[in-house]
Amino acid sequence: MKDFKVKKVEKSLEKELQHKIDYKTKPLGSLGKLEDIALQIGLIQETLSPKIKSPTVLVFAGDHGIANDGVSPYPQEVTYQMVMNFLNEGAGINVFARQNGLVVKVVDAGVNYDFGSLGKLLHYKVNKGTRSFLNNTAMERIELSECFIKGSAIVNDLFEKGCNCIAFGEMGIGNTSSAAMLMHYFTETDLHDCVGRGTGLDNKGLKKKIGVLEAAVEFHGELEDWEKIMMAFSGFEIAMMTGAMLQAAENKMVILLDGFIATTAYLAAYKLYPEIKNYVIACHLSDEKGHKLLLEYLGVSPLLSLGMRLGEGTGTAIAFPIVNASVNFLNEMASFESAGVSNKE
Repeated sequence: MKDFKVKKVEKSLEKELQHKIDYKTKPLGSLGKLEDIALQIGLIQETLSPKIKSPTVLVFAGDHGIANDGVSPYPQEVTYQMVMNFLNEGAGINVFARQNGLVVKVVDAGVNYDFGSLGKLLHYKVNKGTRSFLNNTAMERIELSECFIKGSAIVNDLFEKGCNCIAFGEMGIGNTSSAAMLMHYFTETDLHDCVGRGTGLDNKGLKKKIGVLEAAVEFHGELEDWEKIMMAFSGFEIAMMTGAMLQAAENKMVILLDGFIATTAYLAAYKLYPEIKNYVIACHLSDEKGHKLLLEYLGVSPLLSLGMRLGEGTGTAIAFPIVNASVNFLNEMASFESAGVSNKE
């Protein structure tokens, strides 16, 4: 497995940054969460004047063998069809990213479809979908390693082109099942609390999904080793996101986290390198069951709670103006001294 150099954030500028935040023309602490984000990004970038450059949404797409075992009301073909929708700029993530000034790049991590040489698509396919984890491991160790290497390469390419802020989204029919299993094994949360309706299961469908995942737990038994858990249940898109997040942290980039699936990839990264938490901003609370408990486990407070559960990175794109506002007030808002305004003292 690829090693990463994820370091703790250097805090030598913390007092100066906090002073700069506190002495803007406003009551102390009155910008709430914006002040926390401004401090976090200033520390990540090790500057009193942080900037967001070339913000990019990476949408990782992959298929799951478990999708053929009745855990989703949608057929597996929807994954590649939605990838085409992303490339044609017709999906929710395209709308919100375009509105808020982010670039969307779509990664084929493991879609069960031959896209040929489509120019807009980032071709990093590991395989045409994972195996069903109902009666097998989802992937081989070499495939997991390949996900890390490719995720790292994608981020490094963006970094070298000037990007310092990456938002993570995904697409893959069946991936809420994969994420639920990873959450269950990594956090020891009761499986029923990890499993949600995904793409819109009714009560009967949800009961069947839980039954399938319970059978998978019985098949795999107790697992504690990180690699074995990922090999057993991860999707290619989730594993590649994990490697990409770790590379982004190594590069000291701002990481914007979407919903349940992306947070599960972050969970896997956190289990290896807890220091990654310094680089992550959780953008929203997904309505998918399990996400709230997962964020609480990770000690992360989301910026928004809008009842969304679309995935694709849509939560990051909706929250991005808030992140941008945090940097802008720090750089552009007058201080008491520069504005000639009397402070309370």
